[in-house]
Amino acid sequence: MLTLRHSRLTWLAALAIAATALTVATGSGQTPKKEEKKDEKKVDGKKIKSKIKITVPQDDAELLIEGQATKVSGLTREFETPDIDTGKQYEYTFSTTWRPNNYTVLTRTKTVEFKAGEEVVADLSLADPKVPDKAVIRWVPTPDDIVDEMIKMAKVKEGDVVYEPGPGDGRVLIAAVKKGAKKGVGIELDPKKAAEATENVKKAKLDDKIKIIEGDALKDRDYSEATVVFLYMGNEFNNLLRPILEKQLKPGTRIVSHRFILGDWAPDKTITVTGMDGDEYKLHIWTVKGEKLDKDEKKTDEKKKTEKKTEKE
Repeated sequence: MLTLRHSRLTWLAALAIAATALTVATGSGQTPKKEEKKDEKKVDGKKIKSKIKITVPQDDAELLIEGQATKVSGLTREFETPDIDTGKQYEYTFSTTWRPNNYTVLTRTKTVEFKAGEEVVADLSLADPKVPDKAVIRWVPTPDDIVDEMIKMAKVKEGDVVYEPGPGDGRVLIAAVKKGAKKGVGIELDPKKAAEATENVKKAKLDDKIKIIEGDALKDRDYSEATVVFLYMGNEFNNLLRPILEKQLKPGTRIVSHRFILGDWAPDKTITVTGMDGDEYKLHIWTVKGEKLDKDEKKTDEKKKTEKKTEKE
């Protein structure tokens, strides 16, 4: 089966010509995706259009079709292809970007194959685990005294390996290593922040113990050696990171998050700390469970119940 895509140049030309909000013309240039089978029937040369219906997460979400911006707003948006060859298979890629809050930008992409004349439906309002969203988080520093409280909550000790997605200026990793962690790793998407964190690590003379990686903390990252993970990245980012942590982290690994949670994964403990600035800060901690840990917790619970029973008697 032959799958065709519209070229960007033809999308640009068509968008310039389009006069209505509900119609997007895309031109007639095509690039073959894969070779046509020898026994496939030849196209008769007739042209036809396909209607496109796209659902996005927010009214004001930005939408790209084949890399080209569109100007229609609303949760559901309708378009129409140009004249395309009857009987042929096509492929369109849709991408939407939106801001669920003032510090998070999410991008979701979906590719749909369709036969000319068929309605194209793309629901971008729902996440696809097979094609994870991309998240960009605006860095907001955690006050140094609250960093100290996070380290206390995690019970950072000698021999710990500390990871932090989005380390910003590197202050949490530096503080954790100074408290005894043997190694710190930060994954920073912003090149300027990665450079700043690296420089701060050098100034602290800890570049032999702390590594700053410039890259996406959600993409192809191995957290398996971590014994402590620090987070201050937002609920949306945490939801994307959670399945990675659940899959990779060893039992006993502690996760401490400033303010934000991990979906319906209930924290083992939540505390509210009053900072030196007078503001209140919520901190959460999770301990990755395992068969041995579960058994130990049951023994501890049984011991506590026995002790309480003895006290009453």
